[in-house]
Amino acid sequence: MGAITLQFVGNDSLGSKLIEWYDHGQYSHVDTVLPDGSLLGARNDVIGSIPAGVQIRPAGYVLGDRMKRVVLPCSDAKEQNYYDFVRAQIGKPYDQKAIAAFFTGRDWRNEDQWFCSELVAAGLEDATVFCPLSAPVNKIAPDDLLLVISAMVII
Repeated sequence: MGAITLQFVGNDSLGSKLIEWYDHGQYSHVDTVLPDGSLLGARNDVIGSIPAGVQIRPAGYVLGDRMKRVVLPCSDAKEQNYYDFVRAQIGKPYDQKAIAAFFTGRDWRNEDQWFCSELVAAGLEDATVFCPLSAPVNKIAPDDLLLVISAMVII
């Protein structure tokens, strides 16, 4: 039996607080935890020598005030499909317009660039870990994603 592990974080920075306020939650970022413990996700900032965008970053690179790991049980095939999808996105840019799009609207499934929770949601949809979301097309924020996942597993 396979599994996908996600790490949700939030902290007291202004950007994090704005995302959390808008999304009415406590998390502002989500990464995929890879089997070796490193974290794959989309960020708008440079971490050490790792550029912004979809990248693999070392475990513990983010020290959020709030952190939650969620394990999604799934078949081995779905797990592999998910990791294949998110790894195929490495090097794509961070979606700079994503935060503004919470208010203005856009298609969050655009595979040319990613916001952290869009990347994870698209990977979960692509691997059929969950059915396509019918959420508003302009956003899927970290706490939106956590809410969808909470309906699937005990967290």
